Amino acid sequence: MADSGAGSPFAAFSLAGRVALVTGASGVLGRHFARVLHGAGACVAMGARKPAALRGLAEELGEGARAVALDVTEDASIADALAVTERAFGPVDILVNNAGIATTRPFLDHTAEDWDQVMAVDLRGAFAVGQAVAKRMVAAGKGGSIVNIASILAERVIPGVAGYSAAKAALVHLTRQMAVELARHRIRVNALAPGYIATEINRDFFASEAGQAMVKRIPQRRLGSVDDLTGPLLLLASEAGAHMTGSVVTIDGGHSVNAL
Repeated sequence: MADSGAGSPFAAFSLAGRVALVTGASGVLGRHFARVLHGAGACVAMGARKPAALRGLAEELGEGARAVALDVTEDASIADALAVTERAFGPVDILVNNAGIATTRPFLDHTAEDWDQVMAVDLRGAFAVGQAVAKRMVAAGKGGSIVNIASILAERVIPGVAGYSAAKAALVHLTRQMAVELARHRIRVNALAPGYIATEINRDFFASEAGQAMVKRIPQRRLGSVDDLTGPLLLLASEAGAHMTGSVVTIDGGHSVNAL
């Protein structure tokens, strides 16, 4: 941005003086979200079950970045992570509910354990962290922004991920419920719904014949990149999106509106 001064239209995107918590920060998306928020001026707590995996990123970002131990399936861990964050930076203004897992297995082979594990992280975890942070936001009286990371699979499905698709669909509806109930406290709750994002995890699949066929069904004829999520995240996290709550922002190159 050429001009980010107080009189600039871009000033609303600044996160200077804000405190953010990113869950699932050791993953590809989580690391990117942490970099974006920190780059926009926020102090960032990066939560992961194994915070040692984030030591390098914390050193890279420097002042205003900290890795914290956080297991979103454990209420005590959530409380401890928030306490550590508050001692380091102050109350959380921005939450990115990014922690998530998926089990890939045909529906007929999907086990109850598979289902419970995915729901515990992707849905209950988002609920538990969101509620804990929202309570602190209400107590602080300054409002805030919660961004839940959903997926286009909340609206459309592919074989083999029954639990994940169901959890993300529920998360979208939870986002709307939270938005309605928390608006009077000046807490905005929105969701990002990424399509297929290129990472080192899926690179081999998308290089295969089946993967290339899937890419051809995306109207833009390409996978997304983590950089495609930067603008939407900043919009929802900052005052630039001050009148947005209960929204689901889809970033998928037109995939979800394609009938093919």
